[in-house]
Amino acid sequence: MEPFLEKFFPKVYTKMKEDTKISNYCKFNNQLLTTFTSSLYIAGLVTSFFASSITKAFGRKPSILVGGAVYLVGAALGGTALNLYMLILSRVLLGVGIGFTNQVLVFSLVYLKS
Repeated sequence: MEPFLEKFFPKVYTKMKEDTKISNYCKFNNQLLTTFTSSLYIAGLVTSFFASSITKAFGRKPSILVGGAVYLVGAALGGTALNLYMLILSRVLLGVGIGFTNQVLVFSLVYLKS
């Protein structure tokens, strides 16, 4: 974790090393760290609204395949990220993949119930 913080969030890493007696919980006030964390969830939420109409039009299988492909691209980009913006973009792509596959799961459960 420390090499990751040192490379992508040097201010957070420095603050973590300076304040050793204080708990790390809610100590960091860093907008980029917040953007990094929330980008996955926001992208998943927004995508699930659009993906439902795609699933309705084309079916569950294409939606799962698209979600899986986007998730795979996001994972590859995250693994090879050279800077923070590539890392945030990878989290957005992961969120899009989760949004597609998550709504298909919910759609499937509703379909099975009825």
